[in-house]
Amino acid sequence: MGASVYFLGFLTTLLCAVLLARGYARSRMKLLLWSALCFFGLTVSNALVVLDLVIFPTSVDLHLLRLATAAVSMVLLLFGLLWESE
Repeated sequence: MGASVYFLGFLTTLLCAVLLARGYARSRMKLLLWSALCFFGLTVSNALVVLDLVIFPTSVDLHLLRLATAAVSMVLLLFGLLWESE
């Protein structure tokens, strides 16, 4: 059950990232670009969750890498929000 939830979270963030990137390609609004970059980073983070907790549950610990990619993704979105607010 947990594996399916992790995988669905991965697919959801990937779909959001693709839709945001498509929206940016059509409208060229910078905030959509920053949001797409954030969601691509969150997709990588969710892929690391699947790898860490489902594929390699005991042999590899990717906890810090998962948190770091999620943090960098959020910083990208925060930077984009601050950059576009000017």
